[in-house]
Amino acid sequence: MKVLLSGNEAVARGAYEAGVRVAAGYPGTPSTEILESIAQYPEIYAEWSTNEKVAFDVAAGGSMAGARSLVAMKHVGVNVAADSLLTFSYTGLRGGFILVSADDPGMHSSQNEQDNRYYAKFAQIPMLEPADSQEAKDYTRLGLGLSERFDAPVLLRLTTRISHSKGPVSLGRRKEHLPGGFHKEPAKFVMVPGYARARHPLVLDRLSQLRRFAERSRLNRIEWGNRKVGIVAAGISYQYAKEALPSASFLKLGISYPLPAKLVSEFASEVGRILVVEELEPFLEEELRWLGIRAEGKDLFPRVGELNPDLVEEGLRRAKILRPKSTPRRKGKATPPVFPRPPVLCAGCPHMGIMQALKELKVTATGDIGCYTLSALPPIEAIDTCIAMGSSIGNALGIEKAMPPGASPKVAAVIGDSTFLHSGIPALLDVVYNQGRVMVILVDNRTTAMTGGQDHPGTGITLKGEVSRKLNLPRLCQALGIERVREVDPYDLQQTRAVLREELDSPLPSVVITNRPCVLLGPRRKGGGYAVDSERCIGCRLCLQLGCPALAWEEKGGERKGVVQIDATACNACSLCAQICRQDAIQGEKDA
Repeated sequence: MKVLLSGNEAVARGAYEAGVRVAAGYPGTPSTEILESIAQYPEIYAEWSTNEKVAFDVAAGGSMAGARSLVAMKHVGVNVAADSLLTFSYTGLRGGFILVSADDPGMHSSQNEQDNRYYAKFAQIPMLEPADSQEAKDYTRLGLGLSERFDAPVLLRLTTRISHSKGPVSLGRRKEHLPGGFHKEPAKFVMVPGYARARHPLVLDRLSQLRRFAERSRLNRIEWGNRKVGIVAAGISYQYAKEALPSASFLKLGISYPLPAKLVSEFASEVGRILVVEELEPFLEEELRWLGIRAEGKDLFPRVGELNPDLVEEGLRRAKILRPKSTPRRKGKATPPVFPRPPVLCAGCPHMGIMQALKELKVTATGDIGCYTLSALPPIEAIDTCIAMGSSIGNALGIEKAMPPGASPKVAAVIGDSTFLHSGIPALLDVVYNQGRVMVILVDNRTTAMTGGQDHPGTGITLKGEVSRKLNLPRLCQALGIERVREVDPYDLQQTRAVLREELDSPLPSVVITNRPCVLLGPRRKGGGYAVDSERCIGCRLCLQLGCPALAWEEKGGERKGVVQIDATACNACSLCAQICRQDAIQGEKDA
């Protein structure tokens, strides 16, 4: 039977069919749906872990006990898990182990465009790159077998287009792989220096075996066409190149590390020119050049952003393989361009209240990864930094310590509930231990909102939908040594301003926790929404500084140039705009 699946759903199906028993991850676009889909299979234990390293360690533990295991994360999550990954490459495993890295070329929802193919080379482990949903399922199954055969974790690399694009997938049945349980073997699993030194030569020998395997694997194949041009590609780049120049000869790599050197050399010897089509870094191009092959790549195709068939065609034109594109004559009116829409917070988002207060108080605010990062953009502009998960608190402490005593006011660090549990806890402990004064604003919207509303320990609900023990954030902060823990309603601007002023004046570190959930978690707030009295509105636009998408400016003629309007279908009745308005021009409708 064939069904239509996204790449992420196909990976989940492959894990199910291959007999995976343990799966873990941390939500992050474009990887999130892998674990959400796996959770639908009762045969697999699946969890949202507190961060990617914990997820990796849980899956590694399952593998040590002989269970086939999978861990999934977005590309920057592998940075968090890298400590365990590089050592797990030394120990090897018992049950097959797949690490799914979903890279994000184009930075659709990420802070960088890092190319995680280098992690395979860094850890000296095999890497598979599927080019469609069917291959995503098949490579997951094959990768788990490859993992057991070579006693190595396998990196399955997806990109945004593979993760989210759908294609037909043939379904198979589940094949159980019963774990044998954990058995003591210190020389294999205890990486003290004496044992680790003995494992390193085994890793190098394994890499040599993997190179030989890659030469004969059916995952790497030559597709002969016109031999004037040979294209080397993997993953989605293969699809783009095939669409742009279907007549060329192709070396399609399913195992992109280690590279099948003999196969590549054979292919190169039979074609006139070698072009490498790949997104982001010249990973394959450099490997080919190391083999002494004159490959062309990044001089033709961009090194930043996603590729697409048009960009590949442009590169082929630069290479003079395709003729210059002629401009067709358009008949009729030209299609108007799509009006640009900047990313904004949702109407009535509780983050808007706390950000408005920070902006009014002109506080230096270090930011973190989450919806609230959008507050760095106009018109809010309340967030001053954003580096990585959990960085805000350490950044704030560093800014504070860099300034002479009394030279600058207290610094605020803004961090979400899920991000705080991910990697903010050690940083908050560091503030206490090193006698910092940082004010941490913990925006608790009771979900992992930016990736679609996943649960975490602060919600008390597991990935499988089971009710679990719910973390008490105020008590956790107090246990870390924070004496001043305050809670505020971010929809109450007067209270929020007052609490922030008090904590900014305090010589002690503090944590201010907001207590309103994400507006997407439940039904709209009661109250019927708000409306603008056009007679009272003077057009000052102060309310527009909230950045609420329910508010819009409407031009008027005459002396009055315009007034604010509220879209009743979008308004969530949070009342923030009414609290900001100094003319009392925004009023709530009667309760429904």
